[in-house]
Amino acid sequence: MTRRNRPLAVFDLDGTLSDSGHRQHLLERTPRAWDAFFDAAPEDPPLAEGVALCLRAAQECEVLYLTGRPERCRADTVEWLAAQGLPEGRLFMRRNDDRRPARRTKLEILRRLGRDREISMLVDDDELVCQDAERAGFRVVRARWGAASTTPAMREAQEREGRT
Repeated sequence: MTRRNRPLAVFDLDGTLSDSGHRQHLLERTPRAWDAFFDAAPEDPPLAEGVALCLRAAQECEVLYLTGRPERCRADTVEWLAAQGLPEGRLFMRRNDDRRPARRTKLEILRRLGRDREISMLVDDDELVCQDAERAGFRVVRARWGAASTTPAMREAQEREGRT
């Protein structure tokens, strides 16, 4: 089976593959320290369960990464993925000026991808993203292994401020 014919496995980053807990305190300030929050992302430790699932999925699927991180974080993100030994894959990021909730931006991309390819699974820690993806007919794996690092400030940022 060629890469183009393989189903897609779509992985979120923060709270799914990377532990962003060490930087979430930056979102508890007023105003939120967004630049510092994203600048600290390269220091995220990997989440072992998410990494293991991603590596297993790569045996049968083409792996893609779908994150709410802004496009300006691309180089750091690609470097982080490689440093963790994660499979190469297309990386879908939020436009720097896009402030829509992650559940809307991610579902839009999933629907676009799903027009031409089978999506085997979406792996994400954001419950609203998971609910909307399931309602749209996608198979979802909830990344509960990273849930302890998701603070109320992070959840608010994901839904109301469209930043992650």
